[in-house]
Amino acid sequence: MFKHILVPMDGSKLAEAALPAARFMAEKLGAQVTLFHVVEKDAPSQVHGQKHLTGFEEAQRYLQEVARQWFDGIPRVECHVHETETQLVSQSIVAHAAELGHDLVVMCSHGRGKAIHLLFGSIAQKVIAGGTLPVLITHPDERGEPPPFCCCQILLPLDTDPEHEKGLPVVKAVARICNADLHITTVIPTYESLPPDEKVTARTLPATASRILDLEARDASEHLDGVVQELVREGIRASAHVLRGDPAETIARAAQEAKIDLMVLPTHGKTGMAAFWTGSVAHGICSRSRCPLLLVPISEPSPVD
Repeated sequence: MFKHILVPMDGSKLAEAALPAARFMAEKLGAQVTLFHVVEKDAPSQVHGQKHLTGFEEAQRYLQEVARQWFDGIPRVECHVHETETQLVSQSIVAHAAELGHDLVVMCSHGRGKAIHLLFGSIAQKVIAGGTLPVLITHPDERGEPPPFCCCQILLPLDTDPEHEKGLPVVKAVARICNADLHITTVIPTYESLPPDEKVTARTLPATASRILDLEARDASEHLDGVVQELVREGIRASAHVLRGDPAETIARAAQEAKIDLMVLPTHGKTGMAAFWTGSVAHGICSRSRCPLLLVPISEPSPVD
């Protein structure tokens, strides 16, 4: 499983939202942690309205204080500051993750709605684009503070593409290590919730379109039942749920109602989140849900023992 966790830090409270999850995973996995900062060229004194690190010595002191406060008792914690100034912070983090042998990146988003920017335009998307590193993304709480993190309830949304089940080895490993319940969900649209372009096509035969969707839901239920039976035989507490409605809205609501601690989304490496159903669905999930997200690339063998 994951052996070396990279936690990028910029000195802000928002970035510290990743620390509870990083601490939890380090304890559960017995993993090494590297707290990491890139010295940005012409760095601003604030980021997102909060303090931002601007120099090597300041960053080193800050990371050492974070290590003391958050990772006491964790045997292997390192602080690494990339002191050569760069404007390509995202690329530097990706390069160091590969160079130093990290196999999980834990970082925060910048609150509801801003997850879209993070996933599709910034660091996490560039890491996922490499096709090898899972990324765990957390959110600050409503006060902007680091939220508590646990992993008792895991949600794995799947579409009808069997390729996305390649993320199951990682999900199973996390569920075993955390002794968590695993909920596998597929959402089949109703006629009313079809995207506008598909609804235009289906409008000529709405009854037929509805019947086809009903059959898809039945087939999905039968398939997920088989997946869950196999998981139960492997000793994992698992359940299957076929839901109807708008996929992004339905998944986000299901995560909230079931008090999900971690949602796992499979990705296809360089095609990124666009390979998970459609890009619009992935955007919708990330903008609606504050549930921590584990993005698992499935274009390469899963990083599990």
